[in-house]
Amino acid sequence: MNTENVVKHLRVLWRTDRIIADIRLRHLLMGLGLRAFAALIAVFGLLMLELSAYFALVQIWNAIAAAAILGGINFAIAAALFLIAGRAPSGRDIELANEIHDASIEALQIEARALQAQVSGAVHHPLSTIVPVLVPLIAIIVKTLRKTARESASSPSEAGS
Repeated sequence: MNTENVVKHLRVLWRTDRIIADIRLRHLLMGLGLRAFAALIAVFGLLMLELSAYFALVQIWNAIAAAAILGGINFAIAAALFLIAGRAPSGRDIELANEIHDASIEALQIEARALQAQVSGAVHHPLSTIVPVLVPLIAIIVKTLRKTARESASSPSEAGS
């Protein structure tokens, strides 16, 4: 297992997650804006229908027909905007980001399997992992013992003179 590879894969994973979140957020905001505009037009349509009912009571057919037609057109525009807002995000951007995301997840899984193999190898053969650490440690201990033995051998001769 190489820690540099793990860090590299984690960075790629983090960046692609940010890109995916950014793409989804832009799509959500655009859809939300279009839905709000469609709701505003629907309110105007409702007002026109209410206005047409008022004109039905007050006047005869001309104003009624105009307000009803405007209300129907407003509702049709609102429905079209709702359909546009509900579309899926652009395919290429999100597909590319998802592919990179999947590749970095796969690379991290490979690194995790390599770590697991190393750990299981260390459990099955503990001396194979301890020996590279013990050899320099033993050398340091031997040097220290020799040094203290020389110092203790030279100290009594100096004290007797």
